[in-house]
Amino acid sequence: MAQKKLLRFAQIKEFKNVLEKPENMQGQWQSFFKNNHPITLELACGRGEYTIGLSAMYPERNFIGVDVKGNRMYIGAKKALDNKLINAGFLRTQIEMLPEYFAKAEINEIWITFPDPQLRTSKAKKRLTHPRFLRLYQQLLRPGGFIHLKTDSPALYHFTKRVIEIYGLHLDESCDDVYRNNNMPELAIRTHYEGLDIARSNKIYYLRFSLPAEIPMLDETLQEELKQTENQQQSS
Repeated sequence: MAQKKLLRFAQIKEFKNVLEKPENMQGQWQSFFKNNHPITLELACGRGEYTIGLSAMYPERNFIGVDVKGNRMYIGAKKALDNKLINAGFLRTQIEMLPEYFAKAEINEIWITFPDPQLRTSKAKKRLTHPRFLRLYQQLLRPGGFIHLKTDSPALYHFTKRVIEIYGLHLDESCDDVYRNNNMPELAIRTHYEGLDIARSNKIYYLRFSLPAEIPMLDETLQEELKQTENQQQSS
């Protein structure tokens, strides 16, 4: 297994659709894709199922899967090359580093699919829908650009809904059982982790929301509400 990983790490460095910590890419992604089509990010993309699925579904748009784990990314990147999906790319980096690679308002949408829900209270700030990350996304997203969350974790779903409420974000869509109540074709794309049902919820949850022009700083009362929300999810 270790040897297989090493082979993949070596091969992925040669993939033309993968960039690893590139320099001077802010505002320059049109040169990578050779067009100026709108860009969607898939964060913590793993094997890149959404990057692949969406790029096939919407050839008039560009998609970039972002993850730090090259062994998993290799699978999606190779599939994109094999299927000649020229509108699918991959960026190997930490999510915290995204402002280093994208200019303000350069991204149209963000998909967060089956992220680690980080259920321990001590790790609440690592949840990819925590306000710490939302402020980071705001640096990249165009005004009104959507953030999509798809998860099997009821805790992360309810935490994110509470964050949306506390911060006055715009909730566009909320679904607590995707395969029973939602007909969006994008949600039919299945990921490797979706099949595992790690949360054992037997449900898939979905949220679509956008950010205001400015995410407010909270007063003491709302800060305490957020803290309580973080703590509640550990026991959910």
